[in-house]
Amino acid sequence: MARTLAKCALPCSGKDGTAAWFTVKYRRMCGICGVIGIERSELGEATTRRMMEALWHRGPDEDGLLVAPSAALGMRRLSIIDLPGGAQPIFNESGDVGIVFNGEIYNFRQLRKTLEGRGHTFRTNSDTETIVHAYEEWGEQCVRELRGMFAFAIWDARSSGMKGEAARHARIFLARDRLGIKPLYYAYADGALFFASEVRALIASGRVAPKVSPDSIEAYLLFGSVAEPSTLVEGVFSLPPGHSLMMSADAPPPKPDPKCYWDFADAALQGEGSGPTDMAGAAKQLRLLLEETVSDHLIADVPLGVFLSSGLDSTALVALASQIKSDLHTFTVIFPEQRYSEATISRETAKRFKTRHQEVLLTPEELMDQLYDAVGALDQPTMDGLNTYFVSRAAHQAGLKVALSGLGSDEIFGGYSTFASTPRASFVAGLGRWIPGPFRRLSAALAVKAIAGDAVRKAAATWKSPSDFPHAYFFTRLLHTPSRVERLLAPYFESADYDHAGESSWRARMRETARQAGRLDSFTSVSCFELQFYMVNTLLRDTDTASMANSLEVRVPFLDHRLVEFVARLPKDAKYRPDVPKSLLVEAMADVLPDEIVGQSKRTFTLPWDVWLRGPLGVRLSQELADLNPALLPFMSHRAVRGSWQNFVIGHTNWSRPWSIYVLNQWVRRHLSGSAAGPGSTATAVRPAAIATSAANPRS
Repeated sequence: MARTLAKCALPCSGKDGTAAWFTVKYRRMCGICGVIGIERSELGEATTRRMMEALWHRGPDEDGLLVAPSAALGMRRLSIIDLPGGAQPIFNESGDVGIVFNGEIYNFRQLRKTLEGRGHTFRTNSDTETIVHAYEEWGEQCVRELRGMFAFAIWDARSSGMKGEAARHARIFLARDRLGIKPLYYAYADGALFFASEVRALIASGRVAPKVSPDSIEAYLLFGSVAEPSTLVEGVFSLPPGHSLMMSADAPPPKPDPKCYWDFADAALQGEGSGPTDMAGAAKQLRLLLEETVSDHLIADVPLGVFLSSGLDSTALVALASQIKSDLHTFTVIFPEQRYSEATISRETAKRFKTRHQEVLLTPEELMDQLYDAVGALDQPTMDGLNTYFVSRAAHQAGLKVALSGLGSDEIFGGYSTFASTPRASFVAGLGRWIPGPFRRLSAALAVKAIAGDAVRKAAATWKSPSDFPHAYFFTRLLHTPSRVERLLAPYFESADYDHAGESSWRARMRETARQAGRLDSFTSVSCFELQFYMVNTLLRDTDTASMANSLEVRVPFLDHRLVEFVARLPKDAKYRPDVPKSLLVEAMADVLPDEIVGQSKRTFTLPWDVWLRGPLGVRLSQELADLNPALLPFMSHRAVRGSWQNFVIGHTNWSRPWSIYVLNQWVRRHLSGSAAGPGSTATAVRPAAIATSAANPRS
């Protein structure tokens, strides 16, 4: 597909006819990136172009670039809404406020009517332009008006007077959606702030050192994914969900201080007691909200489908979506191993709701063939991202650009075992704090030796060291126990570089989440933990990067913030029955859900790793684990890594532990040990002399 380069100059002149001072370029692009505080515009452009090329897979339809004094903003676009008119950057009427945006705003039509009523003029039908005018109207508080998934950067030169070098004092506003559906990362280097939708794009800038963060390796080994706001790259951080960041274009802060605009606990307590108090009333209101939310998430000018499993969440989405949209596509990943396959129930669901159903058969041989690309698609290492990669690949090959997913339902309706295990873990931790340490350590070791199993290991870790984490919930989400991580990272913990006193950013974030959860009832507090820890660090990040690697946008209706807030504000008795998992959702959808869906026990969608790792895939894995990447050698113990694989072989641990180390090793090899440049581009970064244009038509 050819990629052509077009140029557009924005109105740069005031009443005195000052010459144009920045250019905007459109090309064939939904990731964003940029640099703030850079001295030379041409250097800012070249750096941003390198990041844009690394984001090519996120938006192969077109791309855009804004180059101004002290700042450059770029993006790639996957065209979903307003295909001909949604090219970015998009500007306000006078061209002194512009945006690059990743995501979807589902209430953009309502917002447009409000803003037009206040005198704003729109040139496109895109949701992106709505954000520009919302920012003009409400400033930083515009994020409170947006409903959707988003990460964006706004360039605001209004205070600069739009004259020459004064534009260096323009402001840049970065923001991320409330639940963290869309990612946004930043790094400070060489006096400038770099931001991007992916960590790999920041590495591709050539200005951010590809240096591994040992502190983040600890988080990864503990939980199977890197905990926000840390990343596996030293000095690179994520903007937390529900946060924004404002700065001057010519003087970005060396240590950015994001501001929180949405707090789960505040949102849950704000309307507490104002809604229904019984499950029947709550279910009735929830059904209406679900129907509206799913309808909004179906807005697209391109083919759209639903990821369908045998579970309650995706079945509920298909039931609702099929009432709104005819000829709905559905996709299910199936396996030769029948006990892992969800084919039978998903077929019946597709037949019941008359969808165009496609099954994606994944064999161990195909996984072996695609493993390099699949692991390479991950923006950060994770033990659980390949499921989404393969179903996204199938959806893309079928011609879809958008798919709906049931993510978020377990977190808000209580579908995880953590809703039961967290109170038990809290009891164990509380009791352990009263027992002498030597007795706890001895009894924990004896329990693990006598009774194998993950639940025992987690309980023993909770009992042995209850103060390792700010709340007992975190013990329920362990992959490797803290003592096992100490053995895996022995070279690091024993080195002079290890800071025994400092608190990492991810531990500080855990502590803040525990503070929020402590204000809530026992059920809603687990929702708080799941949404702000496991969901953000694993599920949403994996979904974003694995789907965007296949140029597919995945939408998550259950994470519409209005729906999340509605359920969070309900009293426990109105949303929870111990004998019915996800009681409230079942009650709300009772008239359309098949009995076999409601009556089945919860299944976790996962590949047959335990079987496949005892075949050729296991041989490959063991070979890789015997060859740790040099970047990891200063931090990880070869002996402990080999022991992790051997423990799996003899049945003392499950597949996830050696697999997580394999993915870590591969990710570091791919992204921190060699060239991190993105796909090549035939376009050259030509920056012609600025062109004066009419203020009445900034995009002409």
